Amino acid sequence: MAKRNGKGLIASALIALAALLPGLLVPDRAEAADRPALEMWRMDCGTIEIGNLDDYSDTFAYPGRSMTFTDSCYLVRNGDRYLLWDTGLPKTLEGKEEESGTDRMSLKASIVRQLAQLGIEPDQVTFIGISHYHYDHTGQAADFSGATLLVDRADWDVINKREDLSASLGPWIGGNGTLKTLTYDHDVFGDGSVIMLKAPGHTPGHRSLLVRLKGRGPILLSGDAVHFRENWSRKGVPSFNTSRAETLASMDRLREIAAQIGATLVIQHEPADIAKLAPFPEPSH
Repeated sequence: MAKRNGKGLIASALIALAALLPGLLVPDRAEAADRPALEMWRMDCGTIEIGNLDDYSDTFAYPGRSMTFTDSCYLVRNGDRYLLWDTGLPKTLEGKEEESGTDRMSLKASIVRQLAQLGIEPDQVTFIGISHYHYDHTGQAADFSGATLLVDRADWDVINKREDLSASLGPWIGGNGTLKTLTYDHDVFGDGSVIMLKAPGHTPGHRSLLVRLKGRGPILLSGDAVHFRENWSRKGVPSFNTSRAETLASMDRLREIAAQIGATLVIQHEPADIAKLAPFPEPSH
């Protein structure tokens, strides 16, 4: 056997240490692998009891009918970044009920209160994406004024003319908040995992959200492109939508996307649909 010199001993020691390192790193790698790259939570952002469902069809399909809508919001985590999709009814309704015309609205817990259950602070939210500017989708946005607001340019043009939205969207209307207006489909995190889809008709710049969960499969969050299952199957168009043609085209687009990629449509106001996702505080991934 050849005699080893000092350099040979050092080299042997380094080789032995290198051989040990992968084993030493396995727990950390396993922990990282066990944590999904993408997670989504559905949150209860209010309940709306619709007294006159006939408003949700311009062909008089639902005379004398009523229905209870959910008002759902969604938190999506991609690594250490978070997207809050829609922000529900105003938090001034927390623990209360309020009537508006033939409708009754209520809110059990604010988004901030629900996020606290996950150990997430408002300033950790990176983006707020709103499907459209209606009050039941923008009500608590101001609680996340440090986030970048993602909104379709056509809807933003309307928002700037609506004084009633200053309470919820004031931080961005005033020019202090970070704003990104969108023209085309928008890749939120830049990796194709979450895309804000153009789906106009309910409002001029309405959007839906595609979330590509690895385990659960792709999820299509409707926004208000459609309001409930019967509306979807009968292609019902609410009488207060801004464009009948665009509404029907957007429904067709979502239907085709779902068929092409095997996505599950979740109608945000439909109780049976949001039940397809894990109940809060469990994530879907």
